[in-house]
Amino acid sequence: MVFSHIPVLMNETIDALSIKPDGVYVDGTAGGGGHSAEILKRLSDKGRLILIDQDPDAIKTVSERFKDCGNVTVCKGNFADMENILGEIGVYGADGILLDIGVSSRQLDTPERGFSFHYDAPLDMRMSQSGETAYDLVNSLEYGELVGIIKRYGEEKFAGQIVRAIIREREKAPIETTLQLAEIIKGAVPAAKRREGHPARQTFQALRIAVNGELDRLSEGLASGFKLLNSGGVLAVITFHSLEDRIVKRAMADWCKGCICPDDFPICVCGHKPQGELVLRKPAEASQEEKESNPRSRSARLRAIRKL
Repeated sequence: MVFSHIPVLMNETIDALSIKPDGVYVDGTAGGGGHSAEILKRLSDKGRLILIDQDPDAIKTVSERFKDCGNVTVCKGNFADMENILGEIGVYGADGILLDIGVSSRQLDTPERGFSFHYDAPLDMRMSQSGETAYDLVNSLEYGELVGIIKRYGEEKFAGQIVRAIIREREKAPIETTLQLAEIIKGAVPAAKRREGHPARQTFQALRIAVNGELDRLSEGLASGFKLLNSGGVLAVITFHSLEDRIVKRAMADWCKGCICPDDFPICVCGHKPQGELVLRKPAEASQEEKESNPRSRSARLRAIRKL
């Protein structure tokens, strides 16, 4: 089965990475290998590309796609653990790291993975295909915990109404499928909400983030990635919603910060120096042409920082 994924912001990402032919590059979210293939085209035989993904389907796909490439190494794991993953293969620095955050087209379009409210499938949503599922959260968490997840990760203002409806239904029988949950959500929100788009979108996003611990792993992955960069190396990150983008923006702003003395100090005594500089003053977004050809690029944002 082919792991299909249309890479977003391809040209912008490759430009931001400023690839050196003999450099070491890491694609921390390899997926189907779209971005990876473009990086590889710009590497000489002396360059090296390490691909990381936690999804077994992605690992199978890129292992097959790059099986004849001697300078490509494929590693199964989460990008948050990239420092350990690279250390195990004797790599302790990188000239460029790419993170493409969120669920892939292939994961969304495979019904049995349970990511989408468009297909009837078991409530799963696990990117790694192991551990706790969305079914477990929906059917076991107490009211306050479930409301907190949907509010925090989905920014859903009707979280209370949605969770009350979920609890009423699960008291009759477990909620087992994606369409079952989507219908419960649809019936719990006002008609005006239903007219704005699919009413389950934000709740499904929240459950997916909670199941996979995405925001915590993102913060860990950013710190690990920046630490691994060689001097002059670039960390490029693509996000698809505001929660992720805010985390990336804040982390990069902190790395670019110089003096941290209080404002009322007449001179700097802290000696704090910036660790990085932004490659892009503003995040890159998809062109109108790309948005039309690939609707999933509409919310994509690319931020990049160079280590000093």
